Amino acid sequence: MIKILSLFIFFPIWLQSQEVIALWQEGPPGFESRKNEAEQAKDWWVRNVHNPSITVFLPPADKTNGTAVLICPGGGHRNLVYHAEGTEAATYFNKLGVTAFVLKYRLAREENSPYSLEVHTPQDVNRAMRLIRSKAGVWRIDPEKIGVMGFSAGGEVAAMVAYTGNSQPTAIDPIDQLNSKPDFQILIYPGPLGIPTTVPSDAPSSFLLVANDDICCSQPVIDLLTAYRKAKRPIEVHIYAQGNHAFNMGNRSKLRSISTWTDRLTDWMIDNAIIR
Repeated sequence: MIKILSLFIFFPIWLQSQEVIALWQEGPPGFESRKNEAEQAKDWWVRNVHNPSITVFLPPADKTNGTAVLICPGGGHRNLVYHAEGTEAATYFNKLGVTAFVLKYRLAREENSPYSLEVHTPQDVNRAMRLIRSKAGVWRIDPEKIGVMGFSAGGEVAAMVAYTGNSQPTAIDPIDQLNSKPDFQILIYPGPLGIPTTVPSDAPSSFLLVANDDICCSQPVIDLLTAYRKAKRPIEVHIYAQGNHAFNMGNRSKLRSISTWTDRLTDWMIDNAIIR
């Protein structure tokens, strides 16, 4: 009996107790009839997302500092790497006093998906940013310190809001009237989709990190660095010699540089007054 109880004590049940908020109460526009279809989840992935949402991870009340991050897990737009690139990132931010939100967005490349990368994915991430700003007071968030983070394909999702996010003053829904543009951006081995050749003069301050032997995603990071430097926008880039792709938060890597990469992110956030 003691052994059975210990399993319940140490199993991370807190992951199941976070508040989940649908981006649209009635379901996403044009697909309201599918909002009650169950998601599929197993091991490391989540699929079959028809009612996109954010899961709220609040830091301890005595540590919260007003900064917030929307986290976009990767997965090639076929899956969501929900824990390794979602809840683990949220746990890291909570330890820094940052409020975190993990986005479940619709998957345009999942088999038989009715969604497109051009329409529905940016629709989800823009709505998520606006929803967070609409409840900034509830969550004790500074509405001018809300960033976006993306891993791999999630980096592509982040790019869909980082440079073109805006407000819609004439929208019927008051949430959509709010600005969706993030105040800072964190891209970890981001995919090439949506990485602009030029960035606007108000592009958000950015932190990028990738391994040089990542065939998929090292070049997009270099390209974005070049674009930021031409625009004279603030950016910090870390290119590690090895690590390949999908090392997540570094927890499972045997490489010292990769296993401690989050220290570089913490330094960047402190040095740029994103957190105290």
